[in-house]
Amino acid sequence: MAITFGGSPVTLKGNALKQGDKIPAFSLVDNDLKEVKSEDLTGLRAFVVVPSLDTSVCDLEVRNFNAKAASLPGVHIYAVSMDLPFAQARWCGANGIEAVKTLSDYHHRSFGEATGTYIDELGLLTRAIFIVDNDNTVAYAEYVPEVTDHPNYDAVYAKLQELSK
Repeated sequence: MAITFGGSPVTLKGNALKQGDKIPAFSLVDNDLKEVKSEDLTGLRAFVVVPSLDTSVCDLEVRNFNAKAASLPGVHIYAVSMDLPFAQARWCGANGIEAVKTLSDYHHRSFGEATGTYIDELGLLTRAIFIVDNDNTVAYAEYVPEVTDHPNYDAVYAKLQELSK
C-alpha cells in the first residue's frame, strides 16, 4: 500500500488492517488524560484516524462525522490523532463537537502500530477509517492514499448505515 503526504511517499509502521481482521489491542488517552484500552470500547465503532485536528481537511472530516452521527444511532465515533488531549479538548469545545469522542495516541503510539497508521517520518497518524463491529472484527478499512485528501465518505456512511440496522 503506497501512502503519500503532499505527494511524497511515507512509511507506515505496523500492519495494515483489512476487512475481516480482528482489531488488535491498543491503548489511547482521552481528554481527561485517562487511559482508554481497546477492550473498553465496545459496540459498533468507527475510528476516524487523522493527522491533526488543527488542519483544514481533518477539521472538516471530523465535523462531517459529528453532523452525521445523529443519523447513526448506536454507532460510537472516535477521532484518533497524535494531538495532545488538551488540544483535542480545546478543538472540540471551540467547534461544538459533541457526538465524536477524541482520543490521543501521543503517549503509547500503540494505536498507530496496531492499525498500521503511524507515519514513521512525521510522528503523525495517516488518514484512515476503520469500522469495527460488536465482535471486534474490522468491517471496513480505508487508508486514504494521499494523507491530505478526504476519505470516501459515501462508502463509510453506507457501511455504517448497513451495520447499524
